[in-house]
Amino acid sequence: MYNLSCYNPSSFILVGIPGLEKFHIWIGIPFCVIYVVAIVGNCILLYLIAVERSLHEPMFFFLSMLANTDLILSTTTVPKLLSNLWHGSQEITFSGCLTQMFFLHFSFVVDSAILLAMAFDRYVAICFPLRYTNILTPQVIIKLVASIVVRSFSVILPDVFLLKRLPFCGTRIIPHTYCEHIGVARLSSADISINIWYGFAVPLMTVISDVIFIAVSYTFILHAVFQLSSQGARQKALSTCGSHVCVILMFYTPAFFSILAHRFGHSVPRNVLILFANLYVTIPPALNPIVYGVKTKQIQDRFILLFSLKKTQ
Repeated sequence: MYNLSCYNPSSFILVGIPGLEKFHIWIGIPFCVIYVVAIVGNCILLYLIAVERSLHEPMFFFLSMLANTDLILSTTTVPKLLSNLWHGSQEITFSGCLTQMFFLHFSFVVDSAILLAMAFDRYVAICFPLRYTNILTPQVIIKLVASIVVRSFSVILPDVFLLKRLPFCGTRIIPHTYCEHIGVARLSSADISINIWYGFAVPLMTVISDVIFIAVSYTFILHAVFQLSSQGARQKALSTCGSHVCVILMFYTPAFFSILAHRFGHSVPRNVLILFANLYVTIPPALNPIVYGVKTKQIQDRFILLFSLKKTQ
């Protein structure tokens, strides 16, 4: 039998990046810069979408959701990472660990669902341009947003209870910079097969299905685009999808690489895997507003106008 303290551990220890302890201060600098870029870029993006009426369209509404979720994703991990690297603050409470784990996985699943919603938006805009406003009504947008949040909450919340049921009588040292479901579960001395199977099923039910539906959407989009007789019309249609495709690649490519590296890259040094895992939760949130600012003319124009007005004042 396990005693009560095993089920209610006071804290865990996040070791940071093993083997690179003497470089922790220097490693923290680029992560801090990337985090600041993510915060500033997404806040500017949210401000522009909020104040500019011409951006009050479904595509930009989904983009504002993506910006909010990116802020949650990076803020969930980076402040604790910097505290660890710069101040040696390795301890995290059990409840804090569960909270970090929940918001980390929740924001990941929400991000994936938003990218699917944006793909659906582009599909309707290109394949049914005359019916766009009739299909994507405010009521439909609200239902899509509600389904995204409910689905993500429903599939991630069980992770919390799956961890709370486990005893942690042995080591409480996590060889990472943040808490994630399977990494914490492996510290338990009990059977974690349910955690493993559920941890495998969630990405399959959510992220993989999102990727499949996004691919199907773009298959229809490309088919519709190449049916257009005008070269200019084809280029214009494809340009509206350019920023979204870039964001999709930035989100899914490192995610799948990280998952595959953890599962099959046994020869890859542990510190390299941890560094890559941290880049994955910081780089996309920092680059997403930059990509949309560069590739979306409406946002680019409003951004230039905003700063030209401030400079004039």
